[in-house]
Amino acid sequence: MCTGGSPSSNGSQAEENNEHEQEQAATEQGEQALRTAIGSSTPEEILAEYGKNLKLLTLNSQVAELLTIIRDKNTSRSDFKFYADRLIRLVIEESLNQLPYSDCDVETPTGAIYQGLKYRSGNCGVSIIRSGEAMEQGLRDCCRSIRIGKILVESDANTHEARVVYARFPDDIGSRQVLLMYPIMSTGNTVLKAVNVLREHGVPEECIILSNLFCTPVAARTVVTAFPRMQILTSELHPVAPNHFGQKYFGTD
Repeated sequence: MCTGGSPSSNGSQAEENNEHEQEQAATEQGEQALRTAIGSSTPEEILAEYGKNLKLLTLNSQVAELLTIIRDKNTSRSDFKFYADRLIRLVIEESLNQLPYSDCDVETPTGAIYQGLKYRSGNCGVSIIRSGEAMEQGLRDCCRSIRIGKILVESDANTHEARVVYARFPDDIGSRQVLLMYPIMSTGNTVLKAVNVLREHGVPEECIILSNLFCTPVAARTVVTAFPRMQILTSELHPVAPNHFGQKYFGTD
């Protein structure tokens, strides 16, 4: 009666399992080392690595808590959406700081003159469907009646190549400052396609600000290499992106 494989086959299987465990442990150690290196990077080091146009949201305790809650698999969808909206608002407001401003003097109710600032006219948002739509309300909460365009980028089922299948913008988008909204960048390929479409519609590269929540180092290098004059604002550089974001935010997981 046969009760199992031969001693040699059992030994080979054990060796394979051991090799797999060692490879997995080495991968986990490598990822942990990369996380630690990124987390401990100073602004000057990030500037040297990715260029002056990549900016990170200041990692204070509040931001760290939001990142933790969003990544926690036990977070309920209602909590996930609530805290994701908080993080989106912080990223959007910091992105608005990158827009051009003009000096502006106003008269106060007491008759005094106050020397302040105002946005230069001609800003708009563009969301990359679908996860980018999660950021639209945050932009509207900060900029009333701002115009928002949309881009849909899909991956071919066979080749996995990203392609643009839909784009709708304000007619004069070529003369506007554009806040491109996309929360998750794992490879950067979707953003590359979207930016190319904006450039085809006359938007200069330096007039685009990418508002992003989670970005991998691979995606950051890809995008800053392709578009060194485009500004990028993200809350986190991390080797593992929370790719469940869109599904959980919209309740489709």
